[in-house]
Amino acid sequence: MRVVMLGPPGAGKGTQAQVIAKELSIPAISTGDIFRANVSGQTELGQQAKSYMDAGDLVPDEITVAMVSDRLAEADATDGFLLDGFPRTIAQAEQLRDSLAERGQRLDCVLELVVETDELVRRLSGRRMLVDGVWVQRGDDKPETVRHRLDVYRAQTAPLSGFYESAGLLARIDAVGAVDEVTQRALAALREAERRTEQSDEG
Repeated sequence: MRVVMLGPPGAGKGTQAQVIAKELSIPAISTGDIFRANVSGQTELGQQAKSYMDAGDLVPDEITVAMVSDRLAEADATDGFLLDGFPRTIAQAEQLRDSLAERGQRLDCVLELVVETDELVRRLSGRRMLVDGVWVQRGDDKPETVRHRLDVYRAQTAPLSGFYESAGLLARIDAVGAVDEVTQRALAALREAERRTEQSDEG
C-alpha cells in the first residue's frame, strides 16, 4: 500500500508510522531522514538543499519533491511505503501525485490522526528534559509556544485534509488512546481503503 500520514505535532505520527509500516511490511519514510541522507551523502540534491538551509531559507518544493521521488523509486518501496511528514502543502501534494502517476502509481490512503487541541497542548507541554540533574520544561514546549506551533500547522498543512478528502483518499483516525488501539483503528481504515481500491479496479 502507498500511504500518507497527516496529523499535528503531538498526534503520535512518528510512533504510528513505524508500527503500521512494520505491520504492512513497507518502509516508513520521513522527510527528515531523506534530508539527512542526501545532505550527509553529498548527493546533488542534498548539496542544493544544504545551500538553502545554510542561508536560512526554506528548501524549494521541487528539491524536496525530487528527493522524495528518488527515495520512493528505491527497491524497498516498490510494493508500497508510508510517508510521514510529506507532503506539507497542497503544491507538494500535487507534485507527489504527478510524480507517482509518471510511474503508473497512486496513493491508496491518507491517514489523518485527529486529536483535540487541548490534548495536544497537554501532551507536548508535559515533556521535560534533564539539565544538571534537574528535570525542566523544554523551552519550545511551553503551552503558548505549543499553541503557536499548532496554529502554524493548521494554516500550512491542514488544508491537505480537504485536498485529500475531495480525492476520496482521506481517513480520519481518532488518535486518543493506547498506541495499539490507535494502530488497530488505522489498520481497519487501511483495509477498507484497500477494499475500495480493489472494487474500483474491478469496475
